[in-house]
Amino acid sequence: MKVAPVKTRKITPKDKDIFAILKKYLAGRLHEGCVVAVTSKIVSICEGRVALIQGNDKIKLAMKEADLYYPLSKSKYQVLLTIKNHRIGFTSGIDESNGAGYLVLWPLNPQKSANQIRSFLAKEFKLKKVGVVITDTTSSPLLRGQRGMFIAHSGFSALNSYINQPDIFGRKLKMTRSAVADALSTAAVLVMGEGKEQTPLAVIENVPFVKFQQRNPTSFELREIRMEPKDDLYAPLLKAVKWKKGEHTP
Repeated sequence: MKVAPVKTRKITPKDKDIFAILKKYLAGRLHEGCVVAVTSKIVSICEGRVALIQGNDKIKLAMKEADLYYPLSKSKYQVLLTIKNHRIGFTSGIDESNGAGYLVLWPLNPQKSANQIRSFLAKEFKLKKVGVVITDTTSSPLLRGQRGMFIAHSGFSALNSYINQPDIFGRKLKMTRSAVADALSTAAVLVMGEGKEQTPLAVIENVPFVKFQQRNPTSFELREIRMEPKDDLYAPLLKAVKWKKGEHTP
């Protein structure tokens, strides 16, 4: 697998056209069988999903944007633990880094954005097999450091199932599914960086394990990705938290 970051100019709230940015900076870089990683930040900026830092309370805005949140008074680090779009994270994904004085929210409908970007790339660059992941940063419990994750994908299967397939000793696997979209996003965010690298795009190629689809994911496929709290391996922890409801409508 090869992951190449793509450097762009600074993307600011003055930008309104994500497709113009993609066309300019991905020209000559794509071929059949590529996956394009796009940071959620530049998607949101172009969609106008920003709020001036001055005059806005980040925590209150995060509560409003969340599906569920954990009260701030319980946090050692004064950040809001939230669940939004079946992702556990902080402050509903709202970030002020590289925001030019603005708070940057998640895209209004990340899946719709991913679908539109895939359709644009396929048409603009005349591709049949092209995938898209919209990425953000998260952290893993009990480990220091941030890593990438996906908040939406299109053009390929997000999961590769190993269920009922034998391991090297012939034992059939019962639960294993490879988190393809999430793993690709983690790799992409690693090379795109977290600071002033100015590389909000990445092209991922040489991915024989990716099952490309010349369409958007179906509603069934999207449901298959998600794990309800009651069914999760971490259910005892998730159910023990006294979550409060936010105002976000999934």
